[in-house]
Amino acid sequence: MLKRQQAKIRVGVVGLGFGKEFVPIYQAHPDVAEVAVCDADTARLDAVAGPLGIARRYSRLEEMLADRELDAIHIVSGIPDHARQVIATLRAGMHCACTVPMATTIADLRAIIRAVRASGKNYMMMETTVYTREFLFVQALVARGQLGRIQLLRGAHYQDMERWPAYWAGLPPMWYATHAISPCLALAGARATEVHCYGSGVMRKALQRPYHNPFPVETAIYRLAKKDLAMEITRSLFHTGRKYTEMFNVYGENATFEWPQMEGAEHPVLHELSPVIPGQQRKATQQRIEVPDYADRLPKSIRRFTQRHEIMDKNHQSFQQGGGHGGSHPHMVHEFVRSIVERRKPCIDEVTAANWTAAGICAHTSALRGGTRVVVPAFDE
Repeated sequence: MLKRQQAKIRVGVVGLGFGKEFVPIYQAHPDVAEVAVCDADTARLDAVAGPLGIARRYSRLEEMLADRELDAIHIVSGIPDHARQVIATLRAGMHCACTVPMATTIADLRAIIRAVRASGKNYMMMETTVYTREFLFVQALVARGQLGRIQLLRGAHYQDMERWPAYWAGLPPMWYATHAISPCLALAGARATEVHCYGSGVMRKALQRPYHNPFPVETAIYRLAKKDLAMEITRSLFHTGRKYTEMFNVYGENATFEWPQMEGAEHPVLHELSPVIPGQQRKATQQRIEVPDYADRLPKSIRRFTQRHEIMDKNHQSFQQGGGHGGSHPHMVHEFVRSIVERRKPCIDEVTAANWTAAGICAHTSALRGGTRVVVPAFDE
């Protein structure tokens, strides 16, 4: 039950680098009564909280978790802190949202699931890709059967992480692959069950040391729980001369959605074939699509946040390289908040998040073993 027996909730945001982008969305949400913020950098803490009129400010997560007036915490911290901070939040009796990935080990994924079940609180992984305009558009195509039977899913995420915070240096590419993996698995409605993955390319020695990872690029083939379906994913983090993109392609029996080759410069392409008539050649058409905004799915007070001009720090690398994250931020906030108010699981709950994240963890394990088959565990058993 919510504290104070009222519908509105109080939310704390942890990590005000990219996390500050979510603060005004929570403030404008009709089901949020108050927002608190937390950051170890007190100068940044005050710089964000002051203009937004936020009184509840904390320099340590432990201080924020001691605030019994808060109902939920949104963690936007570095990857190495995710599992520890999520578990601490749940044990403090608060709902928890966290940026991707959920964790970087199978053991930590299981520990978070145990913490969710012990606490009775919600966990949501804030995966941007499955709330982008492009994903929502393709999801609608699949729902109305326009693609026909899905025959293949392909995803990729190319990104250069030079000069990012230190924990990124040498990170195994597939540990941070949910932006490519998640939309494919979500559209398939199935989890990955096994993977063969190969590391590719050469990475300088200094970047190999932190995680004992020799690969700047990893590419994987997955078998899905739907036995007739496979998925191909490629992820790069360093030493790859390709401009940023996070993309997915869906190849259907009757139509195919393909991501543009140049991020932001082209529209996606929809290929369609006429129905199968034995003995006749199928007629093919293709068109570039103007993907609509889906702000009308949101409360009026937060609809504007699907637009790029509402971003507070337009120069932040996560926003610039992420292409604006496809208008996803208010959709994620709305789902997290409404799941709490409605006392239900969020769409990306702990089991879904673990399935999507484990696919990448197991892929890196396969790459280190020369591409041998690795079984991806299930978390809903």
